Amino acid sequence: MDWTVFLLFLGACCAAAATGSMFPPGPWYRALSKPTWTPPDWLFPVAWTILYIASAYAASRVAVVNGNAHAMGFWAMQIALNALWTPVFFGLERIRAGMLVLVCLWLAVLGSMLSFFAVDTLAGWLMAPYLLWVSVAGALNLSVWRLNPSEA
Repeated sequence: MDWTVFLLFLGACCAAAATGSMFPPGPWYRALSKPTWTPPDWLFPVAWTILYIASAYAASRVAVVNGNAHAMGFWAMQIALNALWTPVFFGLERIRAGMLVLVCLWLAVLGSMLSFFAVDTLAGWLMAPYLLWVSVAGALNLSVWRLNPSEA
């Protein structure tokens, strides 16, 4: 593995993760009604750290393989959408817009995973937990939207 390539992708993940510290959940989010199955707050940074490392490693495996254009395009799209969700949801306090970003993110992660599978099987599998977590995030965003229709 080329560690410099991995570090480049990890840097992109860190930039996306930084939006979480710039736009943390505040009083607005705490006041919203949430489903009983909402994960505890401590789980989010733990899960995202693992997912970002796995995603960066997967991307670094695919980046050095010929025929990776679609895979790299999907990866770039998903990390950009990942970085966008937090400012939209927590910064602008837009639940419905956050849901739109999450749907696009889910599609981009699915595209990444499927195109990674076509290039490197392990890389495809490394994206599967990310797709699962974004599915949970999407279900949570949708539930919060439904429980707080006046806040959408």
